Amino acid sequence: MSITRFIITRHGETQWNVEGRAMGHLDSPLTALGVGQAECLAARASAGRFSALYSSDLGRASHTARIIAAARSIEVLFDARLRERNMGVFQGLTREEMEARFPDERSAYRRTGSSYVIPAGESADQCLMRAMECLEELAARHQGETVFVVTHGGILMALFEGVLGLPFGSAGRYRRANASWNVLTRGPEGWVVETWGDVSHLDPGMPREDSPGVQAASAVR
Repeated sequence: MSITRFIITRHGETQWNVEGRAMGHLDSPLTALGVGQAECLAARASAGRFSALYSSDLGRASHTARIIAAARSIEVLFDARLRERNMGVFQGLTREEMEARFPDERSAYRRTGSSYVIPAGESADQCLMRAMECLEELAARHQGETVFVVTHGGILMALFEGVLGLPFGSAGRYRRANASWNVLTRGPEGWVVETWGDVSHLDPGMPREDSPGVQAASAVR
């Protein structure tokens, strides 16, 4: 098996990122800053080489991916397995609203860990399983190639923990900024993290860390 290189990015900033709301499978439009972040990604991507562009089909990711695609004149291939974790009853809420409306579910969420299935949603384990299934398929399909992937903060966190064998929740200490440039490879020896949280392509005035509030749905605790 030849090595497949993945450039994996998080979508640009959204309005709900700014408000600190968990999005999950709901959506929120990119802010003006988020569009600018996507354009910076597109400029960096246009200077490099990759053979395919895949994206979550959720609006914030697809908007980011289409901006990148326009700079390269390449088709965006959508895969629902790259969606953010389904946060069920927590979707659209801030942490404070979750605590007020669903105190028992929030307690179970914090206590149970990665196996907890959020009512009307999914567990972190289920989220990681579908994301890894997707990337393994892409690695086999694009052996020896570089693939660009647009996804979400929670997926990035899950991949980081899964690839490095870290305990659930520990990736919250590692930045997964909007429009960050992360590189993972898949080869005969397994998965390797090569680059994490690179935001050198963003304009100097843009935020270099996560926006305030609930950024990655899987990290909401």
